Amino acid sequence: MPLTWGTCSDDHSWCGFLNLNINHPSFEGRQGVYIIWQAKGPIIRVGQGIIRDRIQAHRSDPSITAYPNLYLTWATVPSGQMDGVERFLAERLHPAVGERFPAQAAAIPVNLPWPYP
Repeated sequence: MPLTWGTCSDDHSWCGFLNLNINHPSFEGRQGVYIIWQAKGPIIRVGQGIIRDRIQAHRSDPSITAYPNLYLTWATVPSGQMDGVERFLAERLHPAVGERFPAQAAAIPVNLPWPYP
């Protein structure tokens, strides 16, 4: 399943996790999957849901904010496919934070936002 991953600014640079304006109208009701990672470091968290709500919650989660230099990307995914996409991302990226991923859903392969081993 091809996804279009969100970036910031006209040069399509990655968004700072703490700097991104999640109150921007483009996030109104947007649902899908997201990836939080540390610059030149590990994948910290993958997840799904209403992007604005999930990011707002993660910004106050010390298990995530303990990592410096965090970045974020997201992709719109239909609700019926979010479990499968999240499962694929969790199995492929092995995030440092998060222990409950949709075990009942079949993984739905998607393109990653960057090359990843």
